[in-house]
Amino acid sequence: MSKLVIVRHGQSEWNAQNRFTGWVDVELAPKGIEEARKAGEKLKGYRFDKGYTSALKRAQNTLVNILEVTGQTDLPVVKDQALNERMYGDLQGMNKDEMRAQFGDAQVHIWRRSFDVPPPGGESLKDTAARVLPYFEKVIVPELKAGKDIIIAAHGNSLRALIMFLEKLTPDEILKTEVPTGEPKLYELDADLKVLRAEYL
Repeated sequence: MSKLVIVRHGQSEWNAQNRFTGWVDVELAPKGIEEARKAGEKLKGYRFDKGYTSALKRAQNTLVNILEVTGQTDLPVVKDQALNERMYGDLQGMNKDEMRAQFGDAQVHIWRRSFDVPPPGGESLKDTAARVLPYFEKVIVPELKAGKDIIIAAHGNSLRALIMFLEKLTPDEILKTEVPTGEPKLYELDADLKVLRAEYL
């Protein structure tokens, strides 16, 4: 049996400003650092064999803070843009309320919450999953099948792709699934990656 912990980065500076972030490399807000350290407190009883994170510093720094609190600063960590947040294209940097005023609530809701409709110049959740899941299956699944315990610090939509895969959710179900910032979710998996237990800590 292996353990997989996934955690969405703590609040970023642009989360705090209600802006679409996507692949823009913004820092954690002070609240986000606090959330990451609280996540570390919840994970103090766990030991990991390896960590994975995206190419973006808000996810990387979340993992750094978690590992400082848990006393695992020597953990091998792999950073890869395959785990990056969904690319929001032309919306990146825009204030969500301003976008609603400009394009209407319904259109912005479609861009944010449909499975396969991308925002202009960006990725849909389906596109994000098509990037995240092959990486997960090629690189991380063999580690889990070997019985290793893994932690992944990433983003709301890259983690949605993983949750959809692990929990066998439909597109409708995953769109209704919220991924809170800084809240570790624990999966206990058997050798075939069947989920034996899944819960937020």
